[in-house]
Amino acid sequence: MINDKVTGMSMLLSVPGGWEIIIILVIVVVLFGSKKIPGLARGLGQSVKEFKDAKQGKDEENKDSNKA
Repeated sequence: MINDKVTGMSMLLSVPGGWEIIIILVIVVVLFGSKKIPGLARGLGQSVKEFKDAKQGKDEENKDSNKA
């Protein structure tokens, strides 16, 4: 019984393999179209960059407030 639970959880948390990734990419292309994908990727990259910048800025603010 315990082994079944562990196997079930590991299947839920497993990384998708080659075919699964291909299927996901095909679904994304069908849903968004090939012309919109670069814009979506660019927006995602900018969001990640802004998040990292904001995180570093918050860390710098904490350092400045600790010095004062």
